Amino acid sequence: MKKSLGLWIGLLCLCCLTSSATALSAETPFTFGLLLVGPYNDRGYSQAHYDGGKYAEKMIPGVKMIYIDKVNPADRPGVTIPQLVDDMVEKGAKLVIANSDDMKDGIREAALLHPKIHFLHISGDDVLTRKAPKNLSNLFGKMEYGKMMAGFAAAMTSKTGKIGYLGPLINEETRRLSVSCYLGAKYAWETVLKRKPEDLKFQVTWIGFWFNIPGVTADPTQVVQNFFNTGHDVVVSGIDTTEAIVVARQKRQEGKEVWALPYDYIGACEGASEACLGIPYFNWGPGYVQRIKSSLAGNWKSEWIWLEPDWKNLNNPDTTTVGFQSGPALSPAAKQSLDGFIADIGSGKLNLFKGPLNYQDGATYLKSGEIATDQQIWYMKQLLEGMTGQSSTK
Repeated sequence: MKKSLGLWIGLLCLCCLTSSATALSAETPFTFGLLLVGPYNDRGYSQAHYDGGKYAEKMIPGVKMIYIDKVNPADRPGVTIPQLVDDMVEKGAKLVIANSDDMKDGIREAALLHPKIHFLHISGDDVLTRKAPKNLSNLFGKMEYGKMMAGFAAAMTSKTGKIGYLGPLINEETRRLSVSCYLGAKYAWETVLKRKPEDLKFQVTWIGFWFNIPGVTADPTQVVQNFFNTGHDVVVSGIDTTEAIVVARQKRQEGKEVWALPYDYIGACEGASEACLGIPYFNWGPGYVQRIKSSLAGNWKSEWIWLEPDWKNLNNPDTTTVGFQSGPALSPAAKQSLDGFIADIGSGKLNLFKGPLNYQDGATYLKSGEIATDQQIWYMKQLLEGMTGQSSTK
């Protein structure tokens, strides 16, 4: 009897310990880390990611975000991505998200050093090139569509036919996004407005990084001013910050009839509504939620994910990764045409990545009737004929 009683008491105690451990586990948050290339409140690319992280905290019980911003050589000279990841792992991060293409080598190295931690690289192609370890995935949104919409709105509005594109650094991503903007502008100019192709001027000027670094990059404010001072009446931004719309507002206050389209962040036009034609923006929340849930559930896969917009509801914060917010300065007629353009792209009726299209040096990009594959778009080698600007740093 004593032996049976002792066994019963032992089992009861074991159950109590197990129950307590389960309760403690339920109370322990799942921590994910976010590395931001720029300031978390830049009203551009990095803030869009920060807001995506806060959305994930809200949507998944027990999830906590930690972040480090200004992760770039100018703000953190000598500091490496693996060092920052080590710090996050020590603070309990089970998943680390790196938000910039520039972090590719560093985040891969960190993933190899921490095989039990999951890593999500926003942009990048390590999974495609088979360089990714099993704990690393790539994620991006098909912003090409948003840039097409921006280019379309710019061409529908321009009085001079001169559109400036404020580019960051030159790589495959930035080339394909500027090309997408040009294709949207070209379609609006030639097909909708029925104007001469030679009368559309599309100039790309690169500053050298995703945002201004004094003494290192070209000054984006000066680049935008130069655009407007040389007859360009619409500037489309491809950089992380808001200089294009800020300068456009200043010029309008001086009596100039100019417009701009900022980038990345849905709130980028606030305070400059009179100059804003629209905003192609990222909404990282849904993608973050999906990957965090995969990590939590233990079914993480090394994947290359390129997310489409939600064509049924382009600006639904719970479902779309890429959105486009029409600006107050876009005329009702231009907006109506833009809405039709968006519907045709979303339905598949219209595909702007269809040949014949040539690269800037005259080489064939797409033959007549050929439709580009995802990889042909992803690995954009040059700008296209009809665009002015550098295609490489060489």
